[in-house]
Amino acid sequence: MATARVLTVANTSCLLSKTTSFLAKQGPYSTSLCFTRRRAASSLSSSSRRSFACTAIYNPEVQIKEEGLPETLDYRVFFVDRAGQKVSPWHDIPLQVGNGVFNFVVEIPKESSAKMELATDEPHTPIKQDTKKGKLRYYPYNINWNYGLLPQTWEDPSLANGEVEGAFGDNDPVDVVEIGESRRKIGEVLKVKPLAALAMIDEGELDWKIVAISLDDPKASLVNDIDDVEKHFPGTLTAIRDWFRDYKIPDGKPANKFGLGNKAANKVILQLSFNCYP
Repeated sequence: MATARVLTVANTSCLLSKTTSFLAKQGPYSTSLCFTRRRAASSLSSSSRRSFACTAIYNPEVQIKEEGLPETLDYRVFFVDRAGQKVSPWHDIPLQVGNGVFNFVVEIPKESSAKMELATDEPHTPIKQDTKKGKLRYYPYNINWNYGLLPQTWEDPSLANGEVEGAFGDNDPVDVVEIGESRRKIGEVLKVKPLAALAMIDEGELDWKIVAISLDDPKASLVNDIDDVEKHFPGTLTAIRDWFRDYKIPDGKPANKFGLGNKAANKVILQLSFNCYP
C-alpha cells in the first residue's frame, strides 16, 4: 500500500472544485490526485488563457463517427452529439456521473496492440493511432485490459509531485486501465468505479494509471478496493504494473519506473480543479 498527494492550484474564473473519494473503504493509505482541465487546442499558450462557459454535456448522448480506414494515418474516431455536431471526448463529456462513478473513454480495446490515443492538438480531439517518424505505432504485444482516459482531466506538466520522486505531469489526460471481462470498442464511454492507482514514471514524467471496473461488469459489485481486486482478480494489479513497466523494453528503451514503492495506492481522493479555455 502507498500514500501520495498531488496538489494543483488552478487560476480560474470558471472553477469546479470538488474532493471526491474513489473508494468506499476507509483505510490508512490514501492518494490525493488533483487534475486540471486543459484548453481545447494547443495553439494557445498558458499566458493567453481566457475564461468562458464550461461546455460539458451533462447528459451525454454521443455517437461515434469514423473517418478514414483503421490502421492508416488518416483514420480518426470522432464523437458527435444528437444534432450531428462533432464534440470533444476530452472536453465535452463530463468526468463525474455521481456517487463515486466516473465516465471513461476507451481508446484501446483489450487484446489489441494498435496504440490509439486522443489527438489532443486537433480540433474536437478525435481518437487516432499514434505515430513515430511518420509510421503507425503498435505495442510489442497486446494490452490485456481496456485502456483509455478520464475526460476533463489533465496531468499538469508544471507541477512537481514531491511524493513521487518530484516527477512532473505528462501533459495528457489521466489514464484508466479497466479490468472487466468484456472487450470494449474504441470510443465507447463507460461508467466506471475506480479501485486503485499506480504512479508510473515514464522518462521522468508522472503518468498515473487509475485501475477501475465498468459498472456493467458481472464482478463490479464485488470489488471496491485493492483487497477486493486481489481476491476476485488475483495477480491483476501486479500484471498491470509489470506490463506498463516493460512494454518499451523490446524497442531498446529502459523499463518505466513506479513511485510509491512500486505499490498500488489503496485509497484515492480525486481533487478536481477544472480550468475552462476557449
